[in-house]
Amino acid sequence: MAIEVRVPSLGESVSEATVATWFKKPGDAVAMDEMLCELETDKVTVEVPSPAAGILAEIVAPEGETVGPDALLAQIDETGAAAAPRDATTGAAQPAADETADRGKPKMAGKSVDVMVPTLGESVTEATVATWFKKVGDAVAQDEMLCELETDKVSVEVPSPVAGVLAEILAEEGATVDAKARLAIITEGAAGGSTGGAGPGDAPVSDPDKRQEQADKVNSPGAGPEQLTLRSDVEDAPSAKKAMAEAGLSRDQLQGSGRDGRVMKEDVARGAAAPAPAPAPAPASAPRAPSSPEDAHREERVRMTRLRATIARRLKDAQNTAAILTTYNEVDMSGIMELRNSYKDQFEKKHRVKLGFMSFFVKACCHALKEVPEVNAEIDGGDIVYKNFVHMGVAVGTPNGLVVPVVRDADQKSFAQIEKEIGELGLRARDGKLTMADMQGGSFTISNGGVYGSLMSSPILNPPQSGILGMHKIQDRPVVVGGQIVIRPMMYLALSYDHRIVDGKGAVTFLVRVKEALEDPRRLLMDL
Repeated sequence: MAIEVRVPSLGESVSEATVATWFKKPGDAVAMDEMLCELETDKVTVEVPSPAAGILAEIVAPEGETVGPDALLAQIDETGAAAAPRDATTGAAQPAADETADRGKPKMAGKSVDVMVPTLGESVTEATVATWFKKVGDAVAQDEMLCELETDKVSVEVPSPVAGVLAEILAEEGATVDAKARLAIITEGAAGGSTGGAGPGDAPVSDPDKRQEQADKVNSPGAGPEQLTLRSDVEDAPSAKKAMAEAGLSRDQLQGSGRDGRVMKEDVARGAAAPAPAPAPAPASAPRAPSSPEDAHREERVRMTRLRATIARRLKDAQNTAAILTTYNEVDMSGIMELRNSYKDQFEKKHRVKLGFMSFFVKACCHALKEVPEVNAEIDGGDIVYKNFVHMGVAVGTPNGLVVPVVRDADQKSFAQIEKEIGELGLRARDGKLTMADMQGGSFTISNGGVYGSLMSSPILNPPQSGILGMHKIQDRPVVVGGQIVIRPMMYLALSYDHRIVDGKGAVTFLVRVKEALEDPRRLLMDL
């Protein structure tokens, strides 16, 4: 009896799919629900299971062919089911290899939906799987976070495309995946449960004392390798680490609800609201290469993240490529501070955002870049690209490293628009929510080391940009004004520039124009 294999439901807005891969060929024996082929749509990859056990009699739609919903893909001869192999000694039928391998695994019905790597950005081709927050067999809700990826610039959270059960993880933690890779498979609509063969270390433990006791048990020297499933050194969610630091909580005070007891951001919120349990002693981990045997227990070795490694590489590349030179000046901040104090309440009432110093610096730099356009340019091979716009990068320090979100067309925006956008970008940066689009295309950068107390520094260029302004701490200092020594709030400014296209005269002129605009903000209104 011939059984037809047809294209499964693709979704309301999907009208066609492409046959990507056949995993069986005509004449092969197939088991019921065994995967026959894979279809690709413009949104997801769909697996096609066998509707019956038998022999794959004919492939109607070969690889590469475009098919519509319910189109005929193949035919299976149900009467040609292959006989099961028999044991050579007893003659008893043996289960198939796939059946043996799947014994103890959950049987889940429903459509298989692929979890794909989300959009990473134009210039990003790969990412590293940092953390899985779910394990195979776990029930997941639609849009629930499954895992976190690290790219060269940002951390990307991967939500579940549908509700169901996490059937398979295709890219384990630490794996490098490309921009179009499959991460996992979810069985849509299935119910979660145990993955079978669960020992004492597999079941989640809600009580913190019992969880620590269980961790000590399974990680004891006498524990077999099959027992080492509950780890006390799991990697917590980056957002949870940040929340822990802000709340002043330690890892041992929290009960993790994620995979293998990982602490999630919601766990930190619950821990901050409730009385914290007494911290349990954490076993010291010996470093791989201690400086001396007696210092081994006092060292900790942590693998460098992709973001940190990329920051290190790009900064060193900038030093090796550009001819970086820095020029300095100082600015009297009393004019801005008086103007800000006079209008900050009215400004906040009208625009619903506080008037800070950064908007003045952004506007002053935009003003100076019009006069010295080479500071806003970049080198592209043998050409100099002059930009008739200002996409202002604003360096932001985060728990994972320095990132530079961009205020686009800053020269066309008002003080209020700049303040709002900087505030939103800074908040997303600290929460790890920046996208690649938020950080691309900057033409000039401002870095404020003064918020950390820096009095003077030489910032490094953010390639391929040719200029970066370093702001520093505001400090009362004695200065001479009109022949009199007075105390004024002073700030040192530093402009690092690429001497290949920016001459010393242009760099000094730029910094002087910034100084003039900041000391007399009325010049910005008069375009002077």
